[in-house]
Amino acid sequence: MQDLLRLLTTGRNKLPMLQAMQRVKSLQTASISPSISSIANTSLPVLTTALSSDEKAAKALISACKTASKKRPLEEDPSSSAATPYAKRTKSFFELAEEPQTPQALEASLELPAPSEDEERIEKTSIYTNRAPLVLAFAVQLLKYTMPEQPLSARLSLAQAVVSANSRSKAVSLGIEKKGTAENEGWGTGQPKVRVMGREVAVLKRGGYEWEGDGEAGAAEGAAAGQNGSKAITGQVVKEEKKNEWMVSISVTSKKSTFIARSISVTSPSNARSALQTLLSNNPSLKAASHNITAFRVSTPSGSIIEDCDDDGESGGGRHLLQLLQSDSIVNVLLVVTRWYGGIFLGPDRWRIMSQVSRDALSQRLRVKGTIGVEALWGLDLEAMREGNGPVAGGGMPVHKPEEARKYILNAFANMPEKEEEGGKKGKKRKSGKEVEREKRENLGLLLGGLDLLFKSWEGSLGKDEIDRRAWGWYVHVRPEVESGVPGWGGKGEVKLGDILKLRRNVD
Repeated sequence: MQDLLRLLTTGRNKLPMLQAMQRVKSLQTASISPSISSIANTSLPVLTTALSSDEKAAKALISACKTASKKRPLEEDPSSSAATPYAKRTKSFFELAEEPQTPQALEASLELPAPSEDEERIEKTSIYTNRAPLVLAFAVQLLKYTMPEQPLSARLSLAQAVVSANSRSKAVSLGIEKKGTAENEGWGTGQPKVRVMGREVAVLKRGGYEWEGDGEAGAAEGAAAGQNGSKAITGQVVKEEKKNEWMVSISVTSKKSTFIARSISVTSPSNARSALQTLLSNNPSLKAASHNITAFRVSTPSGSIIEDCDDDGESGGGRHLLQLLQSDSIVNVLLVVTRWYGGIFLGPDRWRIMSQVSRDALSQRLRVKGTIGVEALWGLDLEAMREGNGPVAGGGMPVHKPEEARKYILNAFANMPEKEEEGGKKGKKRKSGKEVEREKRENLGLLLGGLDLLFKSWEGSLGKDEIDRRAWGWYVHVRPEVESGVPGWGGKGEVKLGDILKLRRNVD
């Protein structure tokens, strides 16, 4: 009865409590069970009679009960869902959707409007925006030419890292933020870095992220990168372990199961077992996890290799991790994958996710000095790292999410505001939300097209480093004019896309 009252007093057709109680009472008088499932299966004539011949109310009530019955039953006993440690888990910093996403699915979900090739239209277009999203758009397109091996997810993440770092530095210089930047305080020290629009960005390597795009982007670009000045990892990787510590992957969640991997250097089987015991003793949340799957390989003075693995209840898990170490000829490392089981079987997808987090943790044991090769990257969120005093709750490294960057850039480039007529009235009818959204997408496509034309014009005559160095100056040349100092913080202004085209290399 309480569930039916809740249904009648909430939602689209809600009734005052007194009227709802009267309806429930009339159902009881007519010997009709006042449960949602029972009413959903009651015939219309019977229910109409019970409700004092109010056929309209009877139809509405049956419809509402049928809709509610298709959803999770309100009558369900909460105790039927077993409470698990997972229920109290802090949400992962980079959490996948309910269904596991392959790299191809992730990249497809991040698709941006196609860059326009209509030079005439680009030339005539002005957009209304503030400076931060314009930096984001510049960086996203710039990376197509300076780091062509990076998929769209990486470009969005790296571009957002640039925007975040610039905004934070500006806020500190204006006195809006009292604390200094996380970068200046040393957060991210020891992580690989790349240069984007003249700014060094700390990155997290996405080991084992196998993505192949089509057309200009994807594997072909990655393979060509080694011939165009971006050296492969081979010969560029150096050990940089000033102290032996656990390297932690991002956390990945799918169908309520969460996976996190850790790796640490070990010198012997006993050292590996001791390291695992210390890890679990110092982290009660790991000890309470469903599985802590392990594998290690160590070399002996004689040149032989000792290796072992443990499923910890995840059948075949230890062997899977050991095969990852064997396939990459990794020795003197202990690999641990922790899983909090969410109650839903993942099937073969669990192997893919285990591989993803394992390669993430293993790749962090190697630091890259100089040029980064063709690995996919995340831009690290150093401010979030500082706020959390290290890896975020749950153990993952905080990264700039590409989904958030995409949402930001899609919503940032509006048409110029309409001028008011005499008397203070605007000349046209107010646009619908869908019309405004469509205009913003079209403007973004025109902006990306203008940037493509700019970068393509210099691609053959300037190296990647020089294009990156000049990109900030090009941005400054076209950015919107706003008030200086604090009054101009976040201010919007006009960006003439024709000004971008004027920056192209003159081939005459």
